[in-house]
Amino acid sequence: MKKVFIACLAAVGIAACSGGADASVLEVHGEVKGLKKGKLLLQTVQDSSLVTLDSMVVEGNGAFTLSSPVEGADLYYLYLDKADNNTLNDRIIFFSGPGQVEIRTKWDAFEPAAEISGSPEQALFAEYRKTQSRFHVGQLELNQAALGLSMPEDSAAIDSIGRRSDMLVRRSYLYALNFAITHKDSYLAPFIAYSEVGDANPVYLDSVYRVLPDSVAGSKYGKKLAELLEASRD
Repeated sequence: MKKVFIACLAAVGIAACSGGADASVLEVHGEVKGLKKGKLLLQTVQDSSLVTLDSMVVEGNGAFTLSSPVEGADLYYLYLDKADNNTLNDRIIFFSGPGQVEIRTKWDAFEPAAEISGSPEQALFAEYRKTQSRFHVGQLELNQAALGLSMPEDSAAIDSIGRRSDMLVRRSYLYALNFAITHKDSYLAPFIAYSEVGDANPVYLDSVYRVLPDSVAGSKYGKKLAELLEASRD
């Protein structure tokens, strides 16, 4: 009996050493080249408010490590406060669950130069955003083309731009929904369905929810998607 008890203790010890204690911790580390002084903050949105999970003052070199317990996969931000009253290009957005994420970038091109690794969800998120950015650029171009037009002289052109704009929106939504279904095993799938196209036809959102495995359906955004669908039935 004593040997069995010792074996159980050993098993518990091995489980603890294998990362059980850190299974819900997100660690973000890396380097901001050229940064001599500033403050880095790890942030996320909770209850519609931007909150800081961890922060550190950088002095001398740009190496950093930030960490925080997290509930699961979500959207996070690495924010650089340079105290220059300029918020442009000072926030890097990434999607990750608990684990280690590495971010390497430059202080004078903080967002554009960012290289993010370590999170499979982030790799998919970057792919998704790259394609969606093309739809956004297309919308901006159509908006620009419509600026110099006026009714009733340019009614035909305005109608044409409106139809093309609607088509772009439909393509954007279909891409998001298909992306979520294709990557149903990722925690990113319900996030996209809920946060990106939550106002889509509930039939299409339900088609996403139905293919999610239990582990993903039980995640933060899986539950939010289920609540959204339930509300649409009322």
